[in-house]
Amino acid sequence: MIDLSALREKPVLAGERVNLVPLAAKHADDFFESTRDEEIRRLTGTHRRPDYDEVREWCATRADQLDRLDMAIIEEPGGRFVGELALADLDADNESAGYRIALSAIEFTGQGLGREATRLILDYAFNRVRLHRVWLHVYAFNMRAIAVYRSCGFTVEGRLRDALLWDGRYHDALIMGVLEGDFRRAAG
Repeated sequence: MIDLSALREKPVLAGERVNLVPLAAKHADDFFESTRDEEIRRLTGTHRRPDYDEVREWCATRADQLDRLDMAIIEEPGGRFVGELALADLDADNESAGYRIALSAIEFTGQGLGREATRLILDYAFNRVRLHRVWLHVYAFNMRAIAVYRSCGFTVEGRLRDALLWDGRYHDALIMGVLEGDFRRAAG
């Protein structure tokens, strides 16, 4: 049985190089800038560019969402915003939720920040929320993200063919999932 109060708590999750903090209005400027990065938009398949007011409203209302967890990824030391992530699409009956993560600029990739953030949120998802399964989708060309997800215990469960049209070319999306036991084995 999952613990829904764990999603309402909006915790701070501390790691060695990143902290996950509840996404809030104070992150709106940095979040908005990340929506302008062309490479990040391609990696996440984000065609639409929200305006600043939409982003500010989104960030300001995350704490009010009782069935999901939206977190800012803060690099330590220094406190720099390096991305955001969410545990969402909760299916309480099946003890499952969706996951997404986006670093805010390509300069933050390849440093292990996304891996650490993913491990922190999965640990919370399995140990505190008591989920059984977490799933995501990732575009097949995003090999760096796929490698990170695999290192955290995710496996490919399916493929959505031609799911993304970007610059006149279609790309597949992979559905990946991690079960509690997979995560524990990967965490070693």
